[in-house]
Amino acid sequence: MSGVKVATGAAAAVLLMACAGLAPALADTIEAALVRAYQNNPQLNAQRAQVRAIDENVPQALSGYRPRVSVTGSAGYQYTDTNTTAGGSPNVLVHTEIHGTNAPRSVGATISQTLFNGQQTANRTRAAESQVSGSREALRVLEQSVLLSAATIYMDYLRDSAIVEVQRSNTRVLEQTLKQTRDRFNVGEVTRTDVAQSEAQLAAGRTQQLTAESNLNTTRSNFRRIIGNEPEQLAAGSPVDRFLPGTLISAIDLGLTQNPNVMAAMYGIDVNYLQVRINEGALLPTVTLQAAVQQSYEQSMTIYRSFGASAVAQLSVPVYQGGAEYSLIRQSKENLAQQRLNLEQVRDQTRASVVQAWGQLLAGRAQVSSAQAQVAASEIALNGVREEAKAGQRTTLDVLNAQQALVNARVALVTAQHDRVVASYAVLSAVGRLSPVVLNLNTTIYDPSVHYQQVRDSWFGIRTPDGR
Repeated sequence: MSGVKVATGAAAAVLLMACAGLAPALADTIEAALVRAYQNNPQLNAQRAQVRAIDENVPQALSGYRPRVSVTGSAGYQYTDTNTTAGGSPNVLVHTEIHGTNAPRSVGATISQTLFNGQQTANRTRAAESQVSGSREALRVLEQSVLLSAATIYMDYLRDSAIVEVQRSNTRVLEQTLKQTRDRFNVGEVTRTDVAQSEAQLAAGRTQQLTAESNLNTTRSNFRRIIGNEPEQLAAGSPVDRFLPGTLISAIDLGLTQNPNVMAAMYGIDVNYLQVRINEGALLPTVTLQAAVQQSYEQSMTIYRSFGASAVAQLSVPVYQGGAEYSLIRQSKENLAQQRLNLEQVRDQTRASVVQAWGQLLAGRAQVSSAQAQVAASEIALNGVREEAKAGQRTTLDVLNAQQALVNARVALVTAQHDRVVASYAVLSAVGRLSPVVLNLNTTIYDPSVHYQQVRDSWFGIRTPDGR
């Protein structure tokens, strides 16, 4: 049985390397994987493009403060043939005949400026700014989701690869156990039943190995999808407890103030409130100033050139336009009430998420300690059963059961350590602090305010800041 004991020790060494962080040189790290996901994830880059598109709502709203200028021009050809009779002095009629062709042409410019529109422009601008802020919080939501997914799949691969090594080692041990059992059967020390039990356990072990390898292949493909490369030589991940609040109460308070879902809902209230003000502004008077100039040539056969200029102030007071404005006001008030209720719902969901993640974190810490004790006890039990089997006090089935118990304990330890690390990232996400800045990732941080400042006060131009 000495050969079996050596193989079991080798399996334990592989497991400890995967779980304790003994990684090969130039190994990939969880921080580097998070950087790649942050930089290259297509879903995240698409959300950044959406935020840039929403930035354009602000200059569109600001355009209401600016004048509108239009230039008109016309040119053509006309033929005139008129015959008129008009009274001159008493009893005298004057006949006038005008016929011929001319080429009328004109050019003009009109400038229109809104002076007052019920504060609709100001409220539209503030609403657009709130939409920008809300879109940034939505971007933070997706950033946290991508980083959490990246950390989870990284730990998934470590867990599944360690389980594969455990199952492979278990298969090697069971193969050697079967060989030794057959040798003992040939010399009459055990029965055919012992051989059959060893064969059955080996078949079960190979099935578990194939299942573990299949799970690893699935995890590898998801690793490539989320992080962007094939996993190679992954170093062990570690919890991020140093970035977490000290107590559950402080974690809940932090989540209710910094979770991006809560912040986005708050900005949604601002947008809906300002929409009420915009709709109410439609009931107020509108004052506009319009100035125009026009230069004309040959507009008629008798006038060769004419020039005109005007400046007109116009006041428009809405009295009744079918009731649509009143309906919009009522509708926007209901939307505002709905958004306020939605904020309470988001806060409740955030509180529940923080409590759940915190509970999983505490449970994960305890499970790691329990699993470590389970592995140590299972190793002692297996060695004891083997020694007793040599003395004839234990059967082959007892040895096989003890071996399976040790395998289960090692799988439980790997899973507990995986859950421990993932739970710490989940708590950080629930409180709204899972970001490259907090994690001190070595990457350039995407700042959405840069694009916003580039386009906010743009008066003209069709090219985006990046040259498209």
